Amino acid sequence: MKISPSRIAAVEILTKIEKDKAFSSVLLPQFEETLATNDRALCHALVLGVLRNQIYLDALISKLSGGKKIDSVVKIILRIALFQIIFLDKIPAHAVLNDAVNLTQKAKKTSAKGFVNAILRRFQREKIELSFTDEIEKLSIETSHPRWLIEKWITQFGIDETAKLAIANNQTPKSSYRWTAKTTDAVKKSLEKETDAKFLRELAENGKIYFQEEGSQMVGNVVNLKENDKFLDVCAAPGSKTTQVISNFKLQSSNLIVAGDFSSKRTKILKENCERQGAKSVNILQYDAEESLPFADESFDVILVDAPCSGTGTIRHNPEIRYFLEEKDFENLARKQLKILINASKLVRSGGHIIYSTCSLEIDENEAVANQFLSENSQFEKVSPLLDKNFITDENFGRTFPPRDDTDGFFIAVFCKK
Repeated sequence: MKISPSRIAAVEILTKIEKDKAFSSVLLPQFEETLATNDRALCHALVLGVLRNQIYLDALISKLSGGKKIDSVVKIILRIALFQIIFLDKIPAHAVLNDAVNLTQKAKKTSAKGFVNAILRRFQREKIELSFTDEIEKLSIETSHPRWLIEKWITQFGIDETAKLAIANNQTPKSSYRWTAKTTDAVKKSLEKETDAKFLRELAENGKIYFQEEGSQMVGNVVNLKENDKFLDVCAAPGSKTTQVISNFKLQSSNLIVAGDFSSKRTKILKENCERQGAKSVNILQYDAEESLPFADESFDVILVDAPCSGTGTIRHNPEIRYFLEEKDFENLARKQLKILINASKLVRSGGHIIYSTCSLEIDENEAVANQFLSENSQFEKVSPLLDKNFITDENFGRTFPPRDDTDGFFIAVFCKK
C-alpha cells in the first residue's frame, strides 16, 4: 500500500489544523523538512488549496453523500481528493482515487473505504451542480468564506469590493523579502543573479534576508527614528518589525531599542529572530501590555503597537483564519487593543509618536479603536502616516486592501503627543 508522502503529510497537517486550531504557516515548514522537493511542493499545494476551498469542497461532499454525517478524517481525505481532481489537472484521477482509499485504510477507517471510493467515482461520473438560496450564499460557498464574515464585509466595503476581496483571499500571494542587519553588499549583488527559492531559503535561514509581506513592511517603514530616540515595540513577536526598524536605521549607542511580548514562548521566538538577523542592540522583555508596562511614564520617543488582532487581512497567507473566527471575537479584540494602546501611550514623551497597527480589515479593530483612543486622550492628535497617498484614507489613516494593492490588509494610525 504505497501512498505519496505528500498526501500523508497533508492529511496530518489538515487534521491538526481542524482539531487544534493550529496554523498552516507553523505546521507546513515542520512537516516539509522531512519531504523530498517534489513532495514538499505537493504537500504545500494540497494543504493551502484545501483550506482555500474548504466550504466549497464540503458542499460538494454533502451533495454527493446526501448530507450524510462523515467522520472528520474521512472528510479531510475526501477534501484532498476532490481538490486534486478539480484543481490539479496534472494528477490522474485514478491515482487520486487509489491514494484516497489507501489513506482511509492507513487512518484505520477501513469501513469507510467503500464509501470514499463511491463518492469519488460518483463525482467523476456525474455533473454535480450546487444550488444557492441567494447571492450571498453563492459568494460564501464558491469562495469558501463563512456567510457571517461575508455579510460583515458587505456592511463595511459593499458587495462588489467584498466579492473582489473573497476572490483575492484564495489567490497565491507573491513572496516578498527585505534586507537585514546581516545583508552585505555581496549578498545584494548575488541576488541580482540568483533568485532560486532554495537559495533564498538558505539566505533567510542564515539571517541574511527576511521574508516579510509587503503590507507588513509598510508598518515598519512608518517608524522614523532620529539620533538619541528611544523606541519601544510593544507587541513585538516574532520580531519582524523590530528587526526591520534596526535594519532601516544606522542606530547609535544613544538609541535605546526595546521589544517585548506577553509570554516566554513569544519572547524566545523574538530573541531568536533578532539574533538570526544580527539585531544585537535589542533589549527584550516579557510583560502583559494589557495590564501594564514596566517603564516610567514618558520614557520613549517612538512606540509601535502592532496589536494582537483577528488577522483578517492575512487570509491570503493564513486561509484557516476564516474558520477559526467567531463574530464575538471582534468586540473582545477591540477591548484588548484599546487597553494596550492606552497603556503604551503613557510612555510617550511630548512631541513623540505612537503608531497603532493591525493586520485586520475590520473597522471595529481599526478606525473605531483609533477614534475612541483620541476621544479619551486629548493630549494626542492624529497625524498622517508616512505612506504613499494611495494608502491614505479620507480619515487620514493608512490602509492596504488585498484586491486593490496585492498585499495583505494592514491598518496604520499615527498619533503625536502634544
